Amino acid sequence: MKLFGMQQSRSFRCLWALEEAGIEYEYIPVKLRTDSGDPDSAKNPRYLALNVQGKVPTLVDGDLVLTESVAILHYIGRCAPESGLLPNASMAMYAKLDEMIAFVLAELEQPLWSKGKHMFALPEEHRIPQMFDTAKFEFAKAINALEHLLSGEEYAIANSFTIADILLAQTFNWAIRFEFDVPEKYAELRDRHYARPAAKRAMTVIEE
Repeated sequence: MKLFGMQQSRSFRCLWALEEAGIEYEYIPVKLRTDSGDPDSAKNPRYLALNVQGKVPTLVDGDLVLTESVAILHYIGRCAPESGLLPNASMAMYAKLDEMIAFVLAELEQPLWSKGKHMFALPEEHRIPQMFDTAKFEFAKAINALEHLLSGEEYAIANSFTIADILLAQTFNWAIRFEFDVPEKYAELRDRHYARPAAKRAMTVIEE
């Protein structure tokens, strides 16, 4: 497998999952917001042929190309069922897993990316700094809802570490970096999961 990524972007969650799964892979750093003439640029035609949006992550496994991080997480989990990233559980438990994943993407992560877009990602003339307060309000609402979705104290779903825990930990890490108000117990959740050996190995990869 080849994973194209950049530092602590959404690609980090995929890199972490590969380490949890014990799958052999090649990590290829991609540069965002650089000229298309740079061979490592996300705007380079060779990369755009894989990912038309010029974003990360991109996973290539033979003829298969995936460009959405959650699809990549599911694929890694299915390739390594012994990892437990996708639990061997009931249909009801899988439904709760899907619900948590959808919530993280649609509610918890959304205000973080909204702030990020208006901080640096959008062209300057399209940025609206006034929306930062709205993002803070939306994140607080999502935190309140999360209290009612978590089914366990240590892990997001049942009693084992899954892709939902990777998503939650990486999203809270993002929130802390973007200076959102993260309750102490969720900062501790981030710290606990980032202390896992696989997370540490993934962090070493992006720091090389």
